[in-house]
Amino acid sequence: MKILLIGATGTIGQEVQQRLADGHEVIPVGFKNGVYQVDLESKASIQHLFEQAGNVDAVISTAGAAAFAPLKELTDAQFELGWNNKLMGQVNLLRVGRSYIKEGGVVLLTSGMLASDPIPGSASVSAVNGALNSFVKAASIELGDELRVNAISPVFVKETMEIMGMDSSSGMSAANTAIAYQVALEGQMTGAVIDVRDYV
Repeated sequence: MKILLIGATGTIGQEVQQRLADGHEVIPVGFKNGVYQVDLESKASIQHLFEQAGNVDAVISTAGAAAFAPLKELTDAQFELGWNNKLMGQVNLLRVGRSYIKEGGVVLLTSGMLASDPIPGSASVSAVNGALNSFVKAASIELGDELRVNAISPVFVKETMEIMGMDSSSGMSAANTAIAYQVALEGQMTGAVIDVRDYV
């Protein structure tokens, strides 16, 4: 399969690329690096990405920014970061990309465990993740056999937790997280929210 991998230089993205490289043509896309670049906050940038890349079999997004802060401190700008980047950026990968993804292809977006298991400071991130989960469920109904779309829901990644000085014992490695992306890519599910813990 010819796959556009958005966020290929990130912690999870690197492992997804490595896992899929054997058997698939993975085209890395980043904000500043990769074969192509894209700004998820710009629908025009997403359109330009697909015009450059042409037709593909699948789009995988491991990207998306959202603010993490106590509710009383979250600003409008911080909320808008999550809406415009992680939510609408990924939604627009499907909206724009459906014209470039082959019939029966697949789109995998990334939400996260904070949609169902919020913690203090996660109000904005949890809202965005929950919206992404609902989006793929609804979109899949209308897409039917045209495209499969799923949301991958990672837990905290050990490598990121360690960089942040957190106890990583409750996290999952990026390599293990990548397993769920492969399962969703090569399987038949659609409209699913895929908990990475179910595939390790």
